[in-house]
Amino acid sequence: MALSKLLVASFLISLLLLNHHAVEAVEGEANLKEQGSAVQTIDCNGACGARCRLSSRPNLCKRACGTCCSRCNCVPPGTAGNQKVCPCYYNMTTHGGRRKCP
Repeated sequence: MALSKLLVASFLISLLLLNHHAVEAVEGEANLKEQGSAVQTIDCNGACGARCRLSSRPNLCKRACGTCCSRCNCVPPGTAGNQKVCPCYYNMTTHGGRRKCP
């Protein structure tokens, strides 16, 4: 009889701990969603226009830059180089293994 009471008590404690863990997980997801909405998106057209203004092929440059900007929400400063300022932008490659972002 004592063994069954101990078993029931441990079962109830386990349920309480699982419930507490589930509540913390839901609260954590809500906090992440709130933080994600606070992230500002940049004006990709303006940023890529500035980045590609000296390019010999401005339309191609703006198209590639726009794709990278929409995925990474970042465009490096200047007209060339400085790509390591935006790691996502820097690491994006084409199927051929070349850098995608100008």
